Order: sequence, then C-alpha cells, then structure tokens
Amino acid sequence: MAEAHQAVAFQFTITPEGIDLQLSHQALRQVYLSGVRSWKKRLSRLKNNFITGVYPASPSSWLFVVIAILATMYTRSDPSMGLIAKIQEHLPVSQSLSPQCQTVVSAVLFSTLLWLSLIFTMRLCLKQLLSYHRWMFEQHGKLSNTTKIWVALVRIFSGRKPLLYSYQGSLPNLPVPAIKDTVKRYLESVLPLMSASEFERMKSLARDFESGLGNRLQWYLKLKALWAANYVSDWWEEYIYLRSRGPIMVNSNYYGMDFLYVTPTPIQAARAGNTLHALLLYRRKLNREEIKPSRVPGTIIPLCAAQCERIFNTTRIPGEETDTVQHWQNSDYLAIYHRGRYFRLWMYNAGRLLSPREIEYQIQRILDDPSPPSAGEEKLGALTAGDRVPWAQARKQFFNSGINKRSLDCIEKAAFFVTLDDDEQGMMGNDPDGSLDRYAKSLLHGKCYDRWFDKSFSVVIYKNGKTGLNAEHSWADAPVVAHLWEYVLATDSFQLGYNEEGHCKGDINPNLPKPQRLSWDIPQECQEQISESLEVAKALADDVDFHVFPFRDFGKWQIKKFRLSPDAFIQMALQLAYYRDKGMFCLTYEASMTRLFREGRTETVRSCTSESCAFVKANASIPHLHLFCLYVVSKYLGVESPFLKEVLSEPWRLSTSQTPFQNVELFDLVNHPEYISCGGGFGPVADDGYGVAYIILGENMINFHVSCKHSCAQTDSHKFGAQIRRALLDLLALFCPDQNEPTIAGNPQTKKDL
Repeated sequence: MAEAHQAVAFQFTITPEGIDLQLSHQALRQVYLSGVRSWKKRLSRLKNNFITGVYPASPSSWLFVVIAILATMYTRSDPSMGLIAKIQEHLPVSQSLSPQCQTVVSAVLFSTLLWLSLIFTMRLCLKQLLSYHRWMFEQHGKLSNTTKIWVALVRIFSGRKPLLYSYQGSLPNLPVPAIKDTVKRYLESVLPLMSASEFERMKSLARDFESGLGNRLQWYLKLKALWAANYVSDWWEEYIYLRSRGPIMVNSNYYGMDFLYVTPTPIQAARAGNTLHALLLYRRKLNREEIKPSRVPGTIIPLCAAQCERIFNTTRIPGEETDTVQHWQNSDYLAIYHRGRYFRLWMYNAGRLLSPREIEYQIQRILDDPSPPSAGEEKLGALTAGDRVPWAQARKQFFNSGINKRSLDCIEKAAFFVTLDDDEQGMMGNDPDGSLDRYAKSLLHGKCYDRWFDKSFSVVIYKNGKTGLNAEHSWADAPVVAHLWEYVLATDSFQLGYNEEGHCKGDINPNLPKPQRLSWDIPQECQEQISESLEVAKALADDVDFHVFPFRDFGKWQIKKFRLSPDAFIQMALQLAYYRDKGMFCLTYEASMTRLFREGRTETVRSCTSESCAFVKANASIPHLHLFCLYVVSKYLGVESPFLKEVLSEPWRLSTSQTPFQNVELFDLVNHPEYISCGGGFGPVADDGYGVAYIILGENMINFHVSCKHSCAQTDSHKFGAQIRRALLDLLALFCPDQNEPTIAGNPQTKKDL
C-alpha cells in the first residue's frame, strides 16, 4: 500500500471536525519534476524544429547577416538599394521611435528577409544537387571531374552538424518515370522467365497499355506528384500493408536477433534492465535529434529520416476494411507480458529515466509475481496474430469501454511491448544449427499469443538472457529498426555493462512503485474468438520452415578483392542456387531503398535478368512502384488493365533482402569479433517460394536466414541453404582458379602477407 499512497499528491476525508487534508510532499515533488521534464521536452522539440527549419543555415548566421548589414550602413552604403528606406516608411510603430531606431529596426527586418531568402536559395540548390545520381555509376576510386565538383558543392551547401531531420526539406521528390521506360524495363525483366509465345503475348498487352490507358493513368500520377511529398509512399503503406486482411504475423512482421556467439549476462532481469534502458536512451536521442542523419554507406549522401518519427509509441489499429497506424507523441511506460499476465511498467521516476539496475529490480518483481492470469488474458495476444477482420470486430465489441478499453489503451499507447519469455534460445552448443532455426521461429511468431504483433516493435527477453525483437512492417522498413537494434546491442555491452555477478550496475531504489497489473473482463464470446484466432495463427506458424546459418568460408573482403559488389555476388549465388534447386529461374525480388528521396520506402530490384541467367554480373532495377501506383489509379477510376493485372499477380517465389550493418563505429569487430549480430529475417512471400535475408558482417562472414513453408513439397529451407553454400563457393572458384589462392576466412592483413 505504500506505493499507492506515494502516487497520490493529496488526500482528504470529511470528519465531524471538518475536512482533514493530507498532502504528500514526495508525490507533489514528483508531479513537479514530471512537469519540468515535459516542458523541457517541448522546448527542446521547439528548438530543434527551428534549427531544422532554417537549415542549411544556422540560427547564429542571422546575427552575422544583421551585423554585416548594419556595418555597411554605418559606412554610408545602402546594401538594400533603397529597400530599407521603403520598410522604414511603412513601419507601423514609426511614430513612437526615433529616426535612428527606425533605421535600425528597418535594417534588422531587411536582414531577416535577406537571411530567409538565402536559406531558401541554399535549400533549393541543395535539393537540386541531391537530385544528381550519376555518382552511383562511377567506378569505385575513379570519380569523374563532374562528380568531384558535385561532392564539393554538396559539402558546401550541407552546412555543419546537421540534426536528424535537417535534410528533410532538401531531399528531392521521387520522380514519376516515363511510361515507355517502365514498360521497356519490365519486358526486359520478364524475358528470361517466359517462353517465346508468352513473351509475345505480354509485349502485345504492354503496347496496348502504353498507347492507351497507361497515358491516362500517368496523368493522374503526375498530378499527385505535384502536391504530394512522395507519390508512392501513402499508397504503398495502405495497399501493401494496411489493407491486407490476413495475419500480419509471418506474412508481414519480421525479426532481429541478438549477438550470435555472446550472451552478456545469463540473468533475464539484468539483460532486460540494460536493453530497455538503452532503448529509451535511443528514444531520448531521437527526440532531441542527436542521432546523426543516415547516409548512403561510404558517402555524404543523406537518406530520408521520416520513418524514424514512428519508431516508438506507435501501434497498428485493426479495422474491418483497412488498418490504421496510430502514433502518440510520448509514453512514459512499457507494456510487459509474462506467463499470461500483462503489466504496465513506468520507466520514469520523479522526471528521470530509471537506471538499468532499477529496471532490473522492477522486472524481477514481475518475474516473481505469482498471480495467475485472469480468464481469457493469457492468450489475448492471439487476436493480433490471426486474421484482421475478426480482431477489428472483437476490438469494437469487447474493448471499447470499461477496464478492457483502459488496459488495451495501456498496451497500444506504450512506448513498445516487452515479452519476458520462459524459453531459452540462441545458438546452443549441443545443436547449433537446429537451435538457430528454433530461435528464428520463436522471434517471428513465438507461441502466437505471447507477442503483441500490432506494436511498432516488441522486445523479447529469454530466460537465459538472450534477446531479440519482432517488428511490425507497415510504419517503417527494416534498416530503420536495424539501426535502433544495433545501437541497443552496442550500448548494452560496451557502455552499460554488468557487474561480476551479471547484474546491472548501479544502486536499487526499493521505494519504486510496483509494476501495475492490467485488469481484464473478457467474456466467453470473446474468449471463443481468441481461440479461433489462435487456431489460425498456429496453423500458419507451424507451416513455417526456417534455416539460419552463418557462412564463414569467406566474406566481403574476398569478394571485393576481385572488384565485385558483395551484394551482386550474393544475388548471383542465390540465382544459381535456385536454378539448381528448381531447374528453372523465377521472378526474384530484392528490396532496395528509395530513401534518397523524400518519404521514400523501398523499390524492387528484379535481380533475375537475361544477364544474370548467363552468369554475367549485372543488376537491373525497374520502377515496380510505378506500375503499382498505375494499378492503384486504375482501381480508383474503375477501369481494368489486362497488362497491369498480370504484372501485379506474378508471385515472388524468391524474395530477398540484405540487412545493412550501419553503426559500424559502435562495434570493434577486429578486437571483439565475437560481438556480431546474427541479423534478422522474414517469412516467405509466396506459398511455394523462399524468403532469404542476409547480413554481411565484418570482412569474413555472411549470415543467412532462409524461410519457406512445410505445406509446399517443392521447398525445403535446409536444402536451399545447402545450395546457397555450394553456389557461393562455386562462384568464388570462377574468380579464383588458382588452387593455391587462399579462400578461407581470415584476417585481411594476414592474407596480404600471404
């Protein structure tokens, strides 16, 4: 009861003698400190918005312009060419100011207008510079003079020490490609996948589309591109993700793993303490815009940071026709799941973030709580794992008022979701290969009810100290979540650390209020719906076949030695592996970012080309998003296009994605090579296809995550994984015919000595 009294600022009771008023000074102090923290955040946000608004100039540059203008005026020069005098004539307070004050005020107003004009001009110039993309096709180490000049100009117009969102107003808009270019590239991409008669038929459909309906649809896209920041992103989010009525578990959500070889502490509560503290440190840096703007690796080219805005305090809300993404400005607590119970854990006390040791103490309280789950509570999360329509109906019927609404609001408005899992996962010594496969399946779907799949991301803390996360896909793409997760892993191990007993460092405050148990009143009808959703989810989860394996024979150092792109090399290996596995080629999806443009998401690289089928290094990218948007416009207009219908109905039997390793500076893979992440993965896109995620780590390792479905007799993740290994080695042999050439993993410097 002590915690309850501390949470109340004042109490009063009516007695025969009058009103007995009791004040809790400690509670009042916490209210005051929380208010101070809230106002500090508002002021910080306001300051950052101003700094971002005047970028690429700085606020101090205004003072420089004002002083420069005033200085020239004192030399009896008029840099405004009469404009200052005009402003002085129309000053509304001219009667109450002396002539000298009027001149100064007019000069300041002119200086401000000049400063704003310079900012607009610089931003426009930077936007034009960032629209130049020829640098992508320059040979590595041999830049043309044009590109060298362009790099110098970008540096000049980029200003100094940009904040996270500083570049947003300067990023170019995604251009709408020409219809003829899109159709031409599409036909080139499907040429190796069709017979001669099929290709001729498709060419005929494409010609009819290009000369007829395509031009009409294109007009609407160009019109949208004039006023929208990105003509694709909102439709991509809605129609690719939010309008899907099937389960998002497996079909949409993806996962990220912990370190492959290292578990910093075997104590579950301690690992949770550091991990959760590091996540909120990242949120603090995000709110203050202290995170450096993401850039194309190895360049000065900025990437769009719009997706970062919804990392925290975000939930996907189910609807009967379409879901929505709801984001709240802030949240001071987490939603915790353990053994069928839901808890609210406040992460701030007296306006400050709890220390890792305090979080560990609070998590241990939850782990030690013996209370059983209430009726229907244990498997409630299955609603988020099943079909979307039943979940939307149940939410509307059973969670729109009373304690159920309050508890559901608590989960949905939490900063993020946390599962304290009773299982042990990770690479186990007695079965390293099988344990990684089970680890992947656990992160992707768990028990189908012990994750909240609608949250922007859910953190899983296992009994043996291993961690991982499950992320919802509609609000952002994997690189944004990967950047967050890399920061958390590095901060946990290299900055926060643990004491000799494996506990978090720091002291315990025993007066912290206990985590709050959420209450539910779930009727029998709702429990039946939970059971139905769980049945659908379990059937889907049981069908997923995963194979996760680290490839250590060689890595990017060996590939780059032959002047090859590591990603292109791996894509070629995947093509070879699939051909050996199936005896044919298939439509292949490789995710590529369009974050060079404002509010960009992903584009499709069709890596199965005529050249790749002939084992020639080449990647062909087509504007798949362009065809998708044309299809959306045709649906809005109520017109049918046989060409678009066939294009967008083709299954992606091989869906691939590279997880970029971004925070390289946070990890020392030379002195601590064991601290490497296993990356993450996703489920197969097609029922008869494969999903392949890979991450290139350091110089000598590539981790693969292969998924497919047991229900398809023609797919096998382990068999395909073996084909990938064989293909990688065979491709390397093409470039390394000398058997004396070392091809095994090792230190690059050692290889040079050889």
